[in-house]
Amino acid sequence: AVYPGTFDPVTNGHTDLVSRAARVFESVVIAIAESPHKKPLFSLEERISLTRNQLSHLGNVEVVGFSNLLVEFVQQLGATVIVRGLRAVSDFEYEFQLASMNRHLAPKVETLFLTPDEDYGFISSTLVKEIARLKGDVSEFVAEEVQQAMQQRFRQLG
Repeated sequence: AVYPGTFDPVTNGHTDLVSRAARVFESVVIAIAESPHKKPLFSLEERISLTRNQLSHLGNVEVVGFSNLLVEFVQQLGATVIVRGLRAVSDFEYEFQLASMNRHLAPKVETLFLTPDEDYGFISSTLVKEIARLKGDVSEFVAEEVQQAMQQRFRQLG
């Protein structure tokens, strides 16, 4: 299975979802999108490194970057399942559109949705970055290494 995303940065919500996907599937590839149009806080290499470190306890999980069309990447890997997280009903419409388009482009690739643990359903990378940018405490939302990396990056940016 492939769990795609920007992971800018990886959060405890991502970790929760990956942990549960790793119990369901023989192997899970975390596919980190380059996403230059989103102007990420961290480079692709930094996001891969932070995510690998946070998920290193999961033996059947691999973290890689990609810059091409997701369904093409999934097919290159020989995978047949895309895993996506749904935090709230508000995520559903967009995710449903993505899943439908991906099915149209690659009929043999299925999208499966997982919902997060209630403790993590409200966490998003965007919100975590905003809290960290304003010097708020994000320690319950991200790993310590991620928190330190964000603090350092925001200091560099002024």
